[in-house]
Amino acid sequence: MTPPVVLAATAKHSATLIFLHGLGDTGQGWAQAMNSVREPFVKVICPTAHTIPVTLNAGFRMPSWFDLKTLDESGPEDEEGIRNATVFVHNLINKEISGGIPSDRIMLGGFSQGAALALYSAMTFTHRLAGVVALSGWLPLRKHFPEGKKCPDGVPILQCHGDCDPVVPYKWGQMTASALKALTTNSDFKSYRGLMHNSNDEELRDIKAFISKHLPSQ
Repeated sequence: MTPPVVLAATAKHSATLIFLHGLGDTGQGWAQAMNSVREPFVKVICPTAHTIPVTLNAGFRMPSWFDLKTLDESGPEDEEGIRNATVFVHNLINKEISGGIPSDRIMLGGFSQGAALALYSAMTFTHRLAGVVALSGWLPLRKHFPEGKKCPDGVPILQCHGDCDPVVPYKWGQMTASALKALTTNSDFKSYRGLMHNSNDEELRDIKAFISKHLPSQ
């Protein structure tokens, strides 16, 4: 597996942000953006997914956290792949905890497929995280909730979605926001007029504010 991009804290390391890229990307793809929104004491980890065949893209191999069979909201999901990827994310979190960073000083984030994995990983992690930043994503395996929820109540979630997204439809974002409202008491859904399947300066400002609020200096 390609080593993750790791941006060391520029001050005393007291918090960590783990950010997961979207389909076909690498950890390098979001490293610069996350560097621009973190606080000096936050270490950033941007891992790269395994390269696997992706059903949605006619079986072509590309970095992917799990197989995407369809972008139909009622279509089949790669349950085994999602669960295996979740173990990988939980291991990243536990490694930071073993290194002395409390779980409530660790934040998960992701874009598109990475946002999906971040949300699922947070919902199934037993300790309190600092928060989740989910950009242009969705909550996979929705049918397993609320029974599958293992996280403490009140984990802060910032969910962002462009209202012109042609890849992960805006209605998916709205449906995910409704599902999260039933799972946690601290989720916020922000939409961006005219934004497609990418990010913009307004969204990055909201991410920076969320990180500053939920990973304050110590």
